[in-house]
Amino acid sequence: MYTDGASTGSPGWAGAGVFIKDGAIVDRYSFPLGVRDTHEAEFLAVIKALELLKERQAATVSLRSDSQTVVQAIEKEYIHKELYKPLLQEILSLSKEFPLFFVKWIPSKENRADGLARKAVQQNKGAKKR
Repeated sequence: MYTDGASTGSPGWAGAGVFIKDGAIVDRYSFPLGVRDTHEAEFLAVIKALELLKERQAATVSLRSDSQTVVQAIEKEYIHKELYKPLLQEILSLSKEFPLFFVKWIPSKENRADGLARKAVQQNKGAKKR
């Protein structure tokens, strides 16, 4: 799975993108998140993805993210900033539900969820105008 978060500011309109590939099956999700900062959106994207995979009863999860903050926090099981600690704890708790869980940092240009996160930001903006 690929996850990405985006925000128009810090904080600003935010969105999460999730791209899941399971064999030949590909699913794409965009989640508007209201007003958040970029790191919150990144953490929330991972949570949304893990919740989706838990519903599917996935056994092996390979998380790919271009957020060094998120990847390092998961690997170290620690984040300094208080705002992100509950989000990290939720990710760690959800990740333990899978027999195999891997996390890998990837460059932004390889993140298949990038456009989905940006789409979610636009959905947020559009909903606010109505």
